[in-house]
Amino acid sequence: MINVSMKAMLEAGVHFGHQTRRWNPKMGRFIFGERNSIHIIDLQKTVKELKKVYAWVRDQAAAGKTFLFVGTKKQAQEILRTEAQRCGAAYVSDKWLGGTLTNFMTIRRSIKRLEELEKWQSDGILAVMPKKDAARAGKEMAKMQKVLTGIRALTRLPDVMFVVDPVEEDLAVAEARRLSIPIVAVCDTDCDPDLIDHPIPGNDDAARSIKLFCGLIADAVAEGASAYAAAQTAATLGEAEAQMLASEGAAPEGAAPEGVKIVEEPVEEGMAAWENEMRPAAAKAKPKPKGRTKGRVLAEIVEELE
Repeated sequence: MINVSMKAMLEAGVHFGHQTRRWNPKMGRFIFGERNSIHIIDLQKTVKELKKVYAWVRDQAAAGKTFLFVGTKKQAQEILRTEAQRCGAAYVSDKWLGGTLTNFMTIRRSIKRLEELEKWQSDGILAVMPKKDAARAGKEMAKMQKVLTGIRALTRLPDVMFVVDPVEEDLAVAEARRLSIPIVAVCDTDCDPDLIDHPIPGNDDAARSIKLFCGLIADAVAEGASAYAAAQTAATLGEAEAQMLASEGAAPEGAAPEGVKIVEEPVEEGMAAWENEMRPAAAKAKPKPKGRTKGRVLAEIVEELE
């Protein structure tokens, strides 16, 4: 849940915009006024937009979406890198390589090349290479680590991009728009909010303001990611439990054991068949009348012969 106060924003200098001569008229709806030729951002509107963006980002993360944080200006680099790592998002904090999104497969090949060089180093191959070749490979690896470390875990295009200062990161914004990737951005008074899907009006130059916004977006991503992980765990446990019950459950009452077939027939026919089967046995087992002696039986036979 979002936790930010108007006082914290004032202390971070979120309300300070650019000089009035540098403003973008499209940001007019977010401007409160001006003081000493500096535009003042309306913090009430900032809070309103921030709450909407926070909820949207959290929902996207809860749906399993991936995020890319972008901020290459000097005062944003370390802050953005730290917050992105905290919430498990990919990031670009040093330099935006042209084609990072629009030519993603080439970037993936560069990442594989970086992994190959790192393996050479760990296996000691660079140590036995000629010095000139080893130095060249070492420089190549260091350069690639600097610009690719934050995105090396990306196996596909990100679902959402968060940007600090879309004017500075105009190439990143253009690539994301070309690929219809939703953009969340901190927009100062010199920005064009129409280029951003989810703009947050605020100071994108002060370090404290950048830290506040990056921290809140990272919180939203982390909160949503936790919900997604919990849902995945529950689903996995539910499937495992269902399989266990299916494999260990007893047969329903009245069901035949495995391999035995029950043939149903009318009750009357069944009783008739049973009586026919049992009658000969009953006749054979008929008891002799009581009180008849051997002499009596002989007398009866004689009478029948006469």
